[in-house]
This record gives sequence, structure tokens and C-alpha cells, in this order.
Amino acid sequence: MHTATLSPGTPFPDAMAHTDPARPAFVMADTGQVVTYGELVESSRAIAALLWSRGLRHGDCVAILMENTADYLPVAWAAQRCGLRYVGLPTRLEPAEAAYILRDSRARALVTSPAHIERATAALQEAPGVELRFSTGPAADGFEELAEARTAAPRVVPEEREGIDLLYSSGTTGRPKGVAASLPLAPLGTPPGVATLLHERWGLDEKAVYLSPAPLYHAAPLRFCMTVHRYGGTVVIMERFDAEAALELIERHRVTHTQMVPTMLTRILKLPAQARARRDMSSLRVLVHAAAPCPPEAKRSLIDWLGPIVHEYYSSTENYLFTAIDSKEWLAHPGSVGRALVGRPHILDEIGQELPAGETGTIWSEGGLPFEYLNDPAKTAESRNDRGWTTVGDLGHLDADGYLYLADRRADLVLSGGVNIYPQEAENVLVGHPDVADAAVFGIPHDELGEVVHAVVQLRPGCEPGPEVAEQLIGWCRQRLSTYKCPRGLDFADQLPRSPTGKLFKRELKERYR
Repeated sequence: MHTATLSPGTPFPDAMAHTDPARPAFVMADTGQVVTYGELVESSRAIAALLWSRGLRHGDCVAILMENTADYLPVAWAAQRCGLRYVGLPTRLEPAEAAYILRDSRARALVTSPAHIERATAALQEAPGVELRFSTGPAADGFEELAEARTAAPRVVPEEREGIDLLYSSGTTGRPKGVAASLPLAPLGTPPGVATLLHERWGLDEKAVYLSPAPLYHAAPLRFCMTVHRYGGTVVIMERFDAEAALELIERHRVTHTQMVPTMLTRILKLPAQARARRDMSSLRVLVHAAAPCPPEAKRSLIDWLGPIVHEYYSSTENYLFTAIDSKEWLAHPGSVGRALVGRPHILDEIGQELPAGETGTIWSEGGLPFEYLNDPAKTAESRNDRGWTTVGDLGHLDADGYLYLADRRADLVLSGGVNIYPQEAENVLVGHPDVADAAVFGIPHDELGEVVHAVVQLRPGCEPGPEVAEQLIGWCRQRLSTYKCPRGLDFADQLPRSPTGKLFKRELKERYR
């Protein structure tokens, strides 16, 4: 099979495979397995040829159901290079939930790993339209062995064009929604806007060593890793996140960049001081966090420890708006998620009137990237207003300098006795307590007030829950917030229901109290 060689510097892995094929494209953290650019490109080309030989064409969808393994990114790049859409299925999904995404995305092919073949088999019973089924392990249960199928496939040359990810929202407030952007079908080496932004804003280039601590089926981890590959850097992929292991990997691989979510950073900050002190973090140039608001005290501690290398952005799977802020700006505007790089934010009230600086309302974006919710014109319509602006339902405010501050999602707003309460404030306070590992604050039904504020707390290891501890934590909140914003009651949990990227599934908690 022959494909055109991309010129050096073209933002696509083939360019590095041509000039330096032995350069590591990625390293698996647990095993130390190294996959070079030559191997990554050879593998992705072979998988692309296999899919093309079986009849997939531009715009068709490939689903990936895998944990973080060395097989994940070659499959994603195979789809990217031959103009396909590709959807990552969260490995925590029940078979019926996975089947819904397979049907909704109209996936024609599914690639899974031995660890998830049982789940995939069950899902396919409810999604018979998936005609091509491959396992990265031995053939089993109707799945072909991917490596064997690649070898046996005709040496066809796909019509190579840029494909695109088809990602689903995390479903924190309901069933996941497929976010469908326009299929580019541009020549290989035409990077999507988000890749150009990450490259130019944070220097993801051939010198970058990027630590990826989160599951690759989520938007940010996948897009960051593939951006690094477009520009020739190296990715270190953690199979699962562990706070101490992350620091050890930064030291061992001389990591220059990483992107984490606030729950990961909180766990790192709550490590014993000696555990942090013994690791050399001097190679780290950029630490980016996103996906959820970071408690201000935790962020201040992070900057004090690592210096002004901490960056934050706010966006979503929809990419309707992208804001960013560096450490210096954040210290001048604590709590902000920055100013817009893509789109122009507006804060509107419930009847669509623009609110002045400092007042909280729904965040809308003018001029952001276009998107639609797959097979759901009603949800797409809800995300737009008569001016063509878009929203994902987040709440926040702008200050006089145009910096954006998040409050909460509208679905998480607590309406108690006619007063709007934003649970994120109390969550930030609770997480600031030295004995708290994680916290969720939300509204529960109340006969007179409609809702009252309630909390569920996960204590750090070694701390025992009990009524006295609950009262102490409620008191901790009341010392720092107005009483009406504080939980009236507080329960404990061994683990809060979060996605691996840190999104909190409050809907699961609320249901327990209804």
C-alpha cells in the first residue's frame, strides 16, 4: 500500500514518521511500552485500509470501546486519516447505554479490547446495525482479530481526507448527546481549529512530552493527545490516574505538559508534603486544568507550589466557547476561567435580556464553532437563540474586564424559598477542609421551601464519618459562607459518582433523595 509522503512540518503524524520514524509517539505508563511514529503511522494506515476494503467511506462512523491501551490511538488515527467519524464509548457504560450510542451514532464498525468484549457483545445484541466487529485480542464471540484482519485485507489505498471525532456529552443531566461538527474532509495535515489553538496557546510541539492521565474516550484527553501527535511530540499515557504515580511519571519522563481535572489536582495537593517534595517537577512548563471549576484555594496552592505555569480553560464537547487564563491573570482575577479565544460570551437572563457585569445568568456564545446534537433537532434548537448564539446551559457572570466566572449548570441550581443558590460555592468550601477528599452539594425536595441544600462528602483515607464530623463540616461552611448557601444536612459516601475526567453525576445523588 502506498500513500503520499507529507512534507516535514506538516501537522500530521506521517510527517514525523518520514523524518524520524524511531521517535516515540507514545509510551504506556504501566508497562513502559513504546510505540514509535513509524509504528503508529504504519498501524493506522493498515487499519484504515482494512476499514476501506470492508466498505466504509467518508462520514461513516467507527466506535471504539477500549480502556487506555496501546491500540487506542492507532484506531483513532486510522479513522482520522480516511475521512471517518469515530466515537469513543466510555468503558463504565452498561451494555444498554453503549447500545444507545452505537445506534444513535449509526456506527458501522466497533473495535474493542479483550477486557470489554463481553460488554461489547451484550451491547451489540441491541445494536445489530454494527456490521464490522474487531477485537484487539484473539477472535471471539463474533469479533475478528484486528491484527489478523489487517494482514489479510486487500492492499487498497483509501481516499485519504481528514475525519473528525464524534463525541458524546458526559450525560451528567440526562442521556448523553452526540455532538456532531461538520466533517472537514480536508487534505491530511489540515488541523482542526482546536489543535491549532492548543499548539499556539500552550506550545504543544515536537519538543513536548505530554502526560495524559485521563481516559482517551473523553474529548480533552483525545484531542490533546492527537494534537501532540500532529506536531511531533511524545505522549505518556496513564492506564489509570494515581496521584503519586503522576508525579513519578513527570519526573521520570521529564514531562513538559499535562492537562488534568480539578479532582486530580486536589488529590495531588492532599498527598503528604514529603511525597510531593521528593519529586523533581522542574521539567514541567505547562499544567492545564479544565472540565470543572477548581476551588480557588486549591488553585492558589498549586501556583505557590509549581509557580506561574498553571493554566485554565473553559469549553465543552460542543466547543461553543473557549476561554483561557494564565496564572498571572488568575491571581488578578481569582476564580475566573479567563477571556474568550473562540466565541464571544454574553450573559442572559431567563427571558433573553443581557445582564450587566457581575450579574449571574446563562452563558451564551456569539460566533463560536457550529455544532448540532446528533438526531435531536429539538435539543439543537434549545441550544440556540434568535440571534444565532449558542449555549450548553452553564451559568456564570462577566466582570468589567470581560473575564468569565462560572457559577454552575442550570440543572444544578438550587431554588430554595425563591432564592437561587449555586452549589459550587459550598462544594469549594467543603473541599478546602483538610479531611475532605471530595464533595457534592445539591438540592433535595422540601415541603415548604421547594428545595434545601444538601451535601454528600467523601472523607480522605483514615478519617471516620459520623454525626460530629457532619456538624463540624457544616460549621466549617457557615464560617465561610452565608447560612442560606450552606448544607442543612450532610451525609457521607465512600466514593462520589464521577466520570474519570472529573464530571460529577449529581443526577445519581439527587435520585437517592427523591
